[in-house]
Amino acid sequence: MPATPIRNIAIIAHVDHGKTTLVDALLKQSGVFRENEQVDICVMDSDAQERERGITIYAKNTAVMHAETKINIVDTPGHADFGSEVERVLRMVDGALLIVDAYEGPMPQTKFVLRKALALGLRPIVVVNKLDKPTARPDEVINEVFDLFAELGATDEQLDFPIVYAIARDGIAVREITDERRDISPLFETILAHVPEAPNDVEKPLRMQIASLAYDNFLGRMGIGRVYEWSAKTGQQVTVIDNDGNRRNAKISKVLTSLGLKKMETSEAAPGDIVTIAGIADIFVGETITTDPDAEPLPAITIDPPTLKMEFTVNDSPFAGKEGKYVTSRNIRERLERELEMNVGLQVDFDAGENTYMVSGRGELHLSVLIEGMRREGYELQVGSPQVIYHEENHKRLEPIESVTIIVPEAMSGTVMEHLGKRKGIVQDMQSDGVNTTLRFEVPTRGLLGFRTVFTIETKGEGIMYSSFARYDEYRGDIAKREVGSLISGFTGTSTAYALWNLEERGPLFIEPGTEVYEGMIIGEHLKWSDLVVNPMKAKQLTNMRASGSDEAVRLTPIRKMTLEDALDYIADDEYVEITPENIRLRKKYLKEHERKKGGK
Repeated sequence: MPATPIRNIAIIAHVDHGKTTLVDALLKQSGVFRENEQVDICVMDSDAQERERGITIYAKNTAVMHAETKINIVDTPGHADFGSEVERVLRMVDGALLIVDAYEGPMPQTKFVLRKALALGLRPIVVVNKLDKPTARPDEVINEVFDLFAELGATDEQLDFPIVYAIARDGIAVREITDERRDISPLFETILAHVPEAPNDVEKPLRMQIASLAYDNFLGRMGIGRVYEWSAKTGQQVTVIDNDGNRRNAKISKVLTSLGLKKMETSEAAPGDIVTIAGIADIFVGETITTDPDAEPLPAITIDPPTLKMEFTVNDSPFAGKEGKYVTSRNIRERLERELEMNVGLQVDFDAGENTYMVSGRGELHLSVLIEGMRREGYELQVGSPQVIYHEENHKRLEPIESVTIIVPEAMSGTVMEHLGKRKGIVQDMQSDGVNTTLRFEVPTRGLLGFRTVFTIETKGEGIMYSSFARYDEYRGDIAKREVGSLISGFTGTSTAYALWNLEERGPLFIEPGTEVYEGMIIGEHLKWSDLVVNPMKAKQLTNMRASGSDEAVRLTPIRKMTLEDALDYIADDEYVEITPENIRLRKKYLKEHERKKGGK
């Protein structure tokens, strides 16, 4: 049994404060890469969507060696929608690095992840990152972090947190701002000094808990978790205790440990280590694995409930089945069942209706990542407008409220306050540095549905907005999701430039000339409240008379290209987003006009 000391830490922070970049620096300076090895930036963000979106979606673990100590590092998502990833992996670690931007300071997600860490008794190390920013204000940020610790009920020991200043992008860390900036070593030294060594209990039978799942084409489904007692061995006969207390027998076929980006097979994993085990095909998050059939299960991993739900249904548009490989309700059901095995923040009601499933998640981004993943795998489906999940308490209707932080140029702050005021938002704080204004709101989740697109347009792309779930509170009244209607095609065929040119005055268009459309498909936005049925394939009538200027080529305004998130933001309750591997279309639930009138709109 190797006696290598082990430290287990999680890296937690608000989105874009530098978690994954800091992991890059720790990996590079620990010597896990060859000197001539070409290494990407944000190497831990290995998923295609993570790289494209520039965010971490899935929690991942790695390990480095420093001063003959193994340091297991868990990189966590910074976006509130993937909070369930953070909640479960914090159970595996004995310490945390809380990364805070040296200018922005604590943000909504900082509060969320810190609350979880403090509740588990962790004593975070505060890393003030991006010290090289011209606008950096590290002393003020430290004061704000201390206030946040106090607000969240930190103990005296937790309030006495160690501080490290960093420029993660350059691989630099210092204990004092005035220290010489050489490498990341001061951070390593702080970890060894303040993160307790993982207990090395070899007297008790094996107990480990699965916090995450992985899949390998050769080994199948694998569980990732921490060995709390004794050791995990290849070929070991074990008892698996599920989340309901039921027990079943299984056998561990392989044990893998991490070093850098590599998984290495080992015959035996030391207590305290974070390992991957194979051989238990039906392993699930939260289950306890033990060699003692009568052992007590480890405490259950609790996950905050979803706040949004969305209807997933079979694609029944006139273009259904032309592009997708998996198009039936059975295909969609099987894919959602697989997702439930690994995505613990997700819930699915399989009895929502004929060919329809109600999928609940932590936010629009959480659900859109799932939809985008299905689209890329060859699935066709339709999804409805996101709906908030209400709670009933003491005969009162409660709705989810979000903490929202907005940074905009000072001149635009009034516009933002006006829009969020209409959406039942309440201003909590307002600060200005003479150039930008930082606004903090509490807004019902309903009020944020469809707001991101409005926000981008109103701030001309210069605004920054962050939000995270705060609590459930009393229902705040009706909110109009949007103040415009839709331009709906009344015909099936191919759109023409002349027809679209005539429709431009009605509102922004979503399609280009030559696009195949069908009756009931949404082709643009109507600037008035009502929907409008139009003909996007009308051709110009030709005559034998010519006049100067009348036959010039039609020039169209660039269309508003709808991404998946834009489409989910836009649609109303009587509309669907049609998802195929090649296209994202918007449509009415009832395609024919007389059906819409009969259906209530």
